[in-house]
Amino acid sequence: MPPLTRCHIKTAFVSLAAAMTLGVVLALAPVLALPGWVVYLSPAFFHLIMVGWVTQMIFGVIFWMFPIVSRARPRGSERLGWATYGLLNGGLLLRVIAEPANSAAPGGWWGWVLVASALMQWLAAVFFVVNAWPRVKEKYRGE
Repeated sequence: MPPLTRCHIKTAFVSLAAAMTLGVVLALAPVLALPGWVVYLSPAFFHLIMVGWVTQMIFGVIFWMFPIVSRARPRGSERLGWATYGLLNGGLLLRVIAEPANSAAPGGWWGWVLVASALMQWLAAVFFVVNAWPRVKEKYRGE
């Protein structure tokens, strides 16, 4: 398994654990009378599940398992793969911090942090598609 795939999968497991912990906190909020700001964590929960767990796992497995591009570069650009990893997780981290902060105090600079996080995650998706696209082909021709 390539190192990039291991990083994606390990990070996906960390995101899953964080999301499940956050889910328990959100479920306990009405029962334990937790502070009111806890409800602002709901979008972070969904982003940790969908981007941190599901998307991250998909990216890692595709980088590993899709057909090879060529013998010289079997998985495409390693640098582009690492850029995808960094942008996806950097954007996710910003989102998990900025989303609740922006919900608690809308109209401040947290909105711009959310824009930056969305741009980072969008770039990660574009980079991923650019890197994986050549691997989707009819059959390997030994190139």
